[in-house]
Amino acid sequence: MTLPKEQWNALNSEEERVIVNKGTEMPFTGEYNSFKGVGTFVCKRCENPLYRSDAKFNSGCGWPSFDDDISGNVKRVLDKDGRRTEIVCGHCGGHLGHIFEGEQFTQKNTRHCVNSVSIRFIAD
Repeated sequence: MTLPKEQWNALNSEEERVIVNKGTEMPFTGEYNSFKGVGTFVCKRCENPLYRSDAKFNSGCGWPSFDDDISGNVKRVLDKDGRRTEIVCGHCGGHLGHIFEGEQFTQKNTRHCVNSVSIRFIAD
């Protein structure tokens, strides 16, 4: 269940750096990079459901990768540089990472490259 703004989860300094200030965690350091579990990944700040575990795959890029989101819960925003597309939580606008297309990792040909500190896993 998505939390209203007045109930958003408190963020530590690293989470705030990434989620609020659009930072990036170091590759291969995130909790969910190699994680395998069955459930749902939600926004760390507002608990908006973002990704199902069956959409997660190993891209080798150093961050959790998903080839599909939960419809309507992840928004795409063109980066200020005009070259990349940022992905943000569709509810609170928190920075998740970036999306890449055309890499041929999966049949959906899409990679949501997500910072582990931006998400939390809830097991089924």
